Amino acid sequence: MSSWVNRVLVIGLGLIGGSLAKALREQNAGACIVGYDRDEKEMQTGLRLGVIDEMATGLPEEVSRADLIVLAVPVKATEAVLEQIKPHLTDGTILTDVGSTKGNVVEAAERVFGTVPNTFIPGHPIAGSEKSGVAAADSQLFNGYKVIITPLPDSDPDATAKVDQMWRYTGAEVLSMDVARHDEVLAATSHLPHMLAFSLVDTLAREEENLDIFRYAAGGFRDFTRIAGSDPTMWHDVCLANKEPLLRQLDRFTAGLARLRTAIEEGDGDMMLGTFTRAKAAREHFSRILSDTASSNNMNNENVIFRAQPGGSVAGTIRVPGDKSISHRSIMLGSLAEGITEVSGFLEGEDALATLQAFRDMGVVIEGPNQGKVRIHGVGLNGLQAPPGPIYVGNSGTTIRLLSGLLSAQQFDTELSGDESLAKRPMERVAKPLRLMGAEIETGEGGRPPLKITGGQPLKAIHYDMPMASAQVKSCLMLAGLYADGTTSVTEPAPTRDHTERMLQGFGYAVDVEGSKVSVSNGGKLTATEIDVPADISSATFFLVAAAIT
Repeated sequence: MSSWVNRVLVIGLGLIGGSLAKALREQNAGACIVGYDRDEKEMQTGLRLGVIDEMATGLPEEVSRADLIVLAVPVKATEAVLEQIKPHLTDGTILTDVGSTKGNVVEAAERVFGTVPNTFIPGHPIAGSEKSGVAAADSQLFNGYKVIITPLPDSDPDATAKVDQMWRYTGAEVLSMDVARHDEVLAATSHLPHMLAFSLVDTLAREEENLDIFRYAAGGFRDFTRIAGSDPTMWHDVCLANKEPLLRQLDRFTAGLARLRTAIEEGDGDMMLGTFTRAKAAREHFSRILSDTASSNNMNNENVIFRAQPGGSVAGTIRVPGDKSISHRSIMLGSLAEGITEVSGFLEGEDALATLQAFRDMGVVIEGPNQGKVRIHGVGLNGLQAPPGPIYVGNSGTTIRLLSGLLSAQQFDTELSGDESLAKRPMERVAKPLRLMGAEIETGEGGRPPLKITGGQPLKAIHYDMPMASAQVKSCLMLAGLYADGTTSVTEPAPTRDHTERMLQGFGYAVDVEGSKVSVSNGGKLTATEIDVPADISSATFFLVAAAIT
């Protein structure tokens, strides 16, 4: 590989600094890798093990010669090291660091330099090990892991690109993030879990019968508390360095724990189920993201060749996957109903799961899905709550269009977004008639997602002659019509699927159908019911063919 810089100085030859140096050497990054550590024996070990090319005999001289300097020191030591190297830096020398907090690093640079040099690009590798010291240096430590760099508004693009390239040489995935956002994210995902583990182990260790507590601890306890074995001094420094973001996360967690305690004390089963089901669903959702199977992935546009080999006979009994359209509506109407709706045959595909998650985000307790079975604790027509943030619907056009009608009538603001594919779909076909009803909807560029819906708008009933046949548009307006003052009617130019009309009636809501005209009035209610989602004939095709050729 061609050299991107000539000389790299790594200050601090611990696990991170040593692993970075070793990775750059093994990848033939083209630069001379120089190591410096206060402990001369560590430098000698690094040289002997091939972690570095050279050991720094004098820090001032090496700083003046370096093209890129990596501060691989504890976060509390950053300011002192910057003061030490400041007199010897030359114009254009690139600086970066590896600390797990970034706001304090930027503040330290401001105190030392007055203004943060535009060649200082803070960074943070999300990787580590329980081992320490240069002898533990592992050239594969960052391979496949994420590194976050946090360039500032005035950062030099060339310096940023070179720090980015340095981490890519190690096999890392490089992401860019705002400094403040980085510290908030790490406070939630790394610092808070460590605090909880430290606190739990310390609390239990203070119990009189602590020996039995630890003797009979199950695997879950050991897995969760493993991180309590981390370096206390390092985490003491992290707490001080990232104090405010960490306190905010601790406050949020404390409030959530207090709500759960109250639910347990009062025997509030719905509250407990809501917490547990949302947590389980969120864990599974993030697991899919981490394993690259989430619906937010880009669709594959490459040609794929499948080769079929002769196999054995096909025999057995199956249940064909459920209809997607009805699966969507079972969640929506079950959530708006009063009572508990039992669903079987629910299609556990990404689109229907997006709808399920949207209603969980709006405070509906939903158990499952488990082998197609879902239990929905309805909140009634006026029981939805504001979601914690934008509702992400993946690639589901049904979800975003039907929800736009329902959410136009709520008292809270919402935003609906999806993946790259959904972002290309037209949304004015639902936004336009909803605006006629009094809804306040803002679409993205070209009338496409995201949709921003302002809550608290009183809706009035309209009659709408659809310019083109669409079950999604018809259903969207019918859901809005549940809340609009008067009778909302839709006339379609050609027949479309009538799942919404049939299912509303199944939930006990009056719907008037006269030929191509469908009407619904406000003032009714939905009553919980049982739904057996019928199988989807298109999904059955695979099994029909398999049976036919056996």
